Amino acid sequence: MSPIDDEALWELVRPHTGEQHAIEPTSRGNGSDVTALVQADNGPVFIKACGNRPGGRRASIIRERLVNPSVRAVSPALRWHAKNDDWIALGFEVVDGRSSDFGPGSKDLQAVVDVLNRIATLPLPGEADDWQETRWDRFAGEGEAALFDGDTLLFTDINPDNLMIGEERAWVVDWSWPTRGAAFIDPACLVVQLIAAGHTPESAEYWAGSCKGWTGADPRAIDAFAGANARMNCSFAERNPDAAWLRAMADAAQAWVDHRTR
Repeated sequence: MSPIDDEALWELVRPHTGEQHAIEPTSRGNGSDVTALVQADNGPVFIKACGNRPGGRRASIIRERLVNPSVRAVSPALRWHAKNDDWIALGFEVVDGRSSDFGPGSKDLQAVVDVLNRIATLPLPGEADDWQETRWDRFAGEGEAALFDGDTLLFTDINPDNLMIGEERAWVVDWSWPTRGAAFIDPACLVVQLIAAGHTPESAEYWAGSCKGWTGADPRAIDAFAGANARMNCSFAERNPDAAWLRAMADAAQAWVDHRTR
């Protein structure tokens, strides 16, 4: 049985949603067992849920719940949360937007930069004291991991689906693993995504140059991160040879390294 067909989940959230009339699975939130747009008596709601058992998905959804009060200036508000022995569920407000276009010449790029700048100005929540960014550390050169330390709230999961464009504003969705680190890391993640979307490294860095945290960053730190990121993406692609998107990200990350080291 698919997780979305588990009636125990819908019984858990029914006190918050009222009777559910339509459940539309979505592709957002790959780190969750269930993501769905639900039409219910109490209005539409976007639901994310995962099994209530130890592991990365449970830790991620708890972190997303904890960070939401601090990121509502840029993200949909968490309306409620619920859990039992089997499930943990989050219910978010529904926003009217579409995935952003990262391609060269896209009219969305300024809005993407603007929303990343808004993230960079958010106060660091108290919970983030224990959320030090370490994902790139094991791929860094000797002594380089310390260059990734900092006290900026980071989103890091930058991709077109997670930066949504509406009529009058943009939203950041799917805060699956917020961390605390150097301010240049989010713009650096954007660079690789832009290259993967067809930008030259020069064009990608031009847009990153409009992001807070990039200007004034130590070029050695950016070089170190670019190298660590390329090694990380290459490792992921080699372990998952059938995932074309991982190979595309590895190629984009290496193209950025080649640009910075030529």
